[in-house]
Amino acid sequence: MSGWSRFSAFLRAGIFLTIMLPVSAALAADTVPAASGLFGNLSSADRRILAMLALFAGLLILATGLAVFYLRARNAWLKRDRAAKAEAQALAARAERAEALLMSEPQLIAVWSGTEDLPLLSGELPGVTISSSRRGLIGTGWLDYHDTRTLEEQIAALRGRGESFHMVARSRHGGYIEADGRAIGGRAVLRLRDVTGDRLELARLADRHRRASEEIEAIRSLLDEAPVPLWLRNANDKLVWVNKAYARAVDAQDENDVLSGDIELLDRPAREEANAARHDGKPFLKRVPAVVGGARRTLDVIDIPSSRGSAGMAIDVSEVETMRADIGRQIEAHVRTLDQLATAVAIFDADQHLTFYNASFAALWQLDAAFLDGRPTDSEILDRLRAQRRLPEQADFRAWKSKLHEAYRAFEPAEHWWHLPDGRTSRVVTTPNPAGGVTYLFEDVTERIDLEARYKALSRVQGETLENLKEGVAAFGSDGRLRLSNPAFAAIWRLPQEMLEQRPHIDDVVSRCSVLFRDEAVWQALKGVITSFGDARHSTDQRMMRVDGTVIDVATVPLPDGGTLATFTDVTDSVNFENALVEKNEALEEAARLKNDFVHHVSYELRSPLTNIIGFVQLMADGAAGPLNEKQRQYAGYIKTSSDALYAIINNILDLATIDAGAMTLDLGKVDIREAMQGVAEAVQPRLAETGVRLEMKASQAIGNFEADGQRVRQVLFNLLSNAIGFSQAGGTVTLSALRKGQEIVFRVEDRGRGISQAVIDRVFDRFESHGGSSGHRGVGLGLSIVRSFVELHGGTVELVSEEGRGTIVTCRFPVDASVHREAAE
Repeated sequence: MSGWSRFSAFLRAGIFLTIMLPVSAALAADTVPAASGLFGNLSSADRRILAMLALFAGLLILATGLAVFYLRARNAWLKRDRAAKAEAQALAARAERAEALLMSEPQLIAVWSGTEDLPLLSGELPGVTISSSRRGLIGTGWLDYHDTRTLEEQIAALRGRGESFHMVARSRHGGYIEADGRAIGGRAVLRLRDVTGDRLELARLADRHRRASEEIEAIRSLLDEAPVPLWLRNANDKLVWVNKAYARAVDAQDENDVLSGDIELLDRPAREEANAARHDGKPFLKRVPAVVGGARRTLDVIDIPSSRGSAGMAIDVSEVETMRADIGRQIEAHVRTLDQLATAVAIFDADQHLTFYNASFAALWQLDAAFLDGRPTDSEILDRLRAQRRLPEQADFRAWKSKLHEAYRAFEPAEHWWHLPDGRTSRVVTTPNPAGGVTYLFEDVTERIDLEARYKALSRVQGETLENLKEGVAAFGSDGRLRLSNPAFAAIWRLPQEMLEQRPHIDDVVSRCSVLFRDEAVWQALKGVITSFGDARHSTDQRMMRVDGTVIDVATVPLPDGGTLATFTDVTDSVNFENALVEKNEALEEAARLKNDFVHHVSYELRSPLTNIIGFVQLMADGAAGPLNEKQRQYAGYIKTSSDALYAIINNILDLATIDAGAMTLDLGKVDIREAMQGVAEAVQPRLAETGVRLEMKASQAIGNFEADGQRVRQVLFNLLSNAIGFSQAGGTVTLSALRKGQEIVFRVEDRGRGISQAVIDRVFDRFESHGGSSGHRGVGLGLSIVRSFVELHGGTVELVSEEGRGTIVTCRFPVDASVHREAAE
């Protein structure tokens, strides 16, 4: 038991005895009976004295004990005080040594005790300013943002969870700060010190490594998300890294799939060429085709060698190539367009060198192409033109040229008129280009000026002509007033010249003219045409039978300015002649009808016996009536050929007569085009064999059929082929072609014969027109007439193009459905 414990026990016992003994004595004196016990003989006063003595004895005992304890405790306290002082001196010396050791190098220590927010700071660090707040340690501008955030997070983890840390941060003044945080004795201790010596070099290397790693990671992330394929190869030409775009380009699931499968984007020749360049230490730069995402694309491949392999990338330039080709085509189109312009164009750059000229420029100034292609300057061209006397004569040529060249510094186009020594006049427009330079436009206006002079002269001539016309001419404005009239108009309607000079309204003119012609409806219609404001105005024609027997034809024509031109022609004599001609025409039509009836009747009567002749000749040729010798068989063949030709002529005459009578009907149905062509080809085989002409047919297998009269179509083709064969030379070629073009079926027969002269080409479709010439072929002139009649009956057209010595092309166009044309005609 320690001295203080013994003293406490003794003190408590003494106090207890001091209090309890007198109390007990007093109680005993007051309460015990007088005759009982030891104190029975004592009086009350004695017992009180006895209690007082007991109290005194207790106090004495207590005082003695306290004195003894004090002496012993004092000695112990003195001993402990001497030990504490010695220990304090030792701790102070130890603290001095620790502080000296702590201050031996620059450092700063912050200590947090328990939950205290404010740290205890000791030491100092040059260049580092530290302040404290209830949020913790705050650095003011001596670390960069990233390291400051990291240090704050580490301090929070140290104070909250006791997690130690060690880090090296780069200060903004270029040095490095080592931060060491530890939990010591329930306190959070942070030590900051400069990094020096080998540790400084190591810190620099670590910081460079960290920054390089971050940069590499950022670059790798950027490259991985780049839209173009990227890759790395090792020294063995094997892929070691690719980005996502590469995986998408080769249709792989991801980059690992590419590396595991060694999937290549480039084909073998391109890779071998890149490998050869890499072995030579040269970069591989080439535009190659490749399949990217399943589509054929054009790539610009860049493969750069390195000591451990190579790095490559592929840029898709398909759109660039397409745009470049489009721009090239547009430039070529613009150049071709400018070359076709009659206006001469010359473009000079900012250095006044010629960069473009069109054909009209070279032709206008008669300059050599080699000289212009050498990109001469503007001044050189002007000097050459002046030397050749093709520029306007100038008293001060230098000043004139300087003023012209002000266009290179101008902002707006300028116009010049050059009157050239050869009598021509040129309009010159100089237009500044946005990128510098000038565009010259040279327009030869000599003809325009001449046309203007001619126009003025023509206007005077037309005025004189109008004055001397026999037809009355009156021009009315959009307001209905007379603007122009000639003397014939006044004479026809007997109008005074004074009235016409006052530009009367159409109402006034009609009121004066209605004396000679009283049909109010015609006059109202004429006034309506002249005063109409409708958008769709039309020309009109009227005939007026005047009361004096004169016949006047009135024609109105709307003018572009909203006015109306009215002409009045005295056709009295023409009407009389017309009536006579009508009567004569009716007589001629009747004669033509009688002729057609006669031809039809005679042809019909001839066809029946001709059919019998053909039949009997066929029987004789076949030997049904007995054998024939060679001569007889030859004669029978001649008879049959002539009979067939005569039969065809009769049929053609009957067909034409039927068409003229309007009785021809078509037996419409589906006509297989290729079968019809084949049938006609078989029908003309004898003619082909006889003349030595070759037939060539052209038609698509899928051309199909169309709605027409099959017999008439074959008859048309037969007549065309017969004509083509007849006009072809021996060994020549006749081409029969067919094609479907929209809603038309186009048949074309082409030969390389002697052709048809322009003098007779307009009459080849007329009946009984035959022009065999030197070909030896001459028919009755019904074939092409039949062709045109049957084609037009179907609603088609026939075109004939021929050139002497080069052949003839006949084109027949049939509608796909002839029934539609027939319904429309009905």
